[in-house]
Amino acid sequence: MSEFWSDVTRQLHPYIPGEQPKLSNLIKLNTNEHPLPPSAAVLQAIRAIEPDALRRYPDPDSIALRSAIARQSGLAVDEVFVGNGSDEVLAHVFQALISSSTTFSAPDITYSFYPVWAQLYRMQLNEVPLLDDFHINVPAMCAAPGPLLLANPNAPTGIALSIEQLEQLVASDRQRLVVVDEAYFGFGARSAVSLLADYDNLLITRSLSKSHSLAGLRLGYALGSKPLIQGLVRVKDSFNSYPIDAIAQSAALAAIEDASWLQQASTAVSYTREQLSKGLAKLGFEVLPSSANFVFCRHSSVSGKAIFDALRAQGIIIRRWDKPRIDDYLRITVGTDDQSEALLAALDNILST
Repeated sequence: MSEFWSDVTRQLHPYIPGEQPKLSNLIKLNTNEHPLPPSAAVLQAIRAIEPDALRRYPDPDSIALRSAIARQSGLAVDEVFVGNGSDEVLAHVFQALISSSTTFSAPDITYSFYPVWAQLYRMQLNEVPLLDDFHINVPAMCAAPGPLLLANPNAPTGIALSIEQLEQLVASDRQRLVVVDEAYFGFGARSAVSLLADYDNLLITRSLSKSHSLAGLRLGYALGSKPLIQGLVRVKDSFNSYPIDAIAQSAALAAIEDASWLQQASTAVSYTREQLSKGLAKLGFEVLPSSANFVFCRHSSVSGKAIFDALRAQGIIIRRWDKPRIDDYLRITVGTDDQSEALLAALDNILST
């Protein structure tokens, strides 16, 4: 351990992202990447980048991109913030808004980066247990201390709250911040964006990684009241005034403006998800209702680790966690139709031997 590390650095347990192995003939269903290529408009925008755009610094305010997001969301441009992936946006949210409290609350089973930020910003994370069916306990969240942070749909369960439940959370205390992480928006869950007109204590974060098939681009954004967005901008401009490069701004703008691609691609993923869920159920899996681009499931008689290891031996990578309550569950990304068929065939072979 380095003698120059700060106390915070020594105590950190960093987030461990999903594997990105470089193996041939691999069926990779572990990191929730979109199965389809991004919009052709995105690729065209990247090819059209002029050399001068690379010679000069990019627009530090990303005005064109933020304006497009604002139009799509029915908001003003000063109600939109963009960052280098939604993880960076959420890190800024912690620095600018959440860390003003000593404690924040989140579900006990959710995105595993939240506890890392709690450590980084020296905060107390109050974990609110999910219900037995893995739905978020809305009354318990309403009664929980500090700002609220939740993913909708939740990860890794894929279960989404209704708009009525989201409003119940936001309205429970209008003097506290509620952050809804919509990283998996676009696959069936109701967005909280309609609540922004009435609640200035609500902030929504999103990513283009899943919905727009742009995980390799790193672009995330936040939607909220002008004062909340101004707080994020102050932190951004004290950290990195140019987080979104010229290529990313142009490509993300093209992605946002191609609404027809988003609708068609999201419909395709949702259809494949339902077919995958039915196939898993026929093989004896309990599959939780998902509004994301993945499913969360467990087998009735075979352990999650045994299935995980057997699939890996056949070149199929999914994800699981050694955590109480979910150690037998598997999170499976919705891949292409061919990948789903190969997965189901492999599982049938594993379970029948």
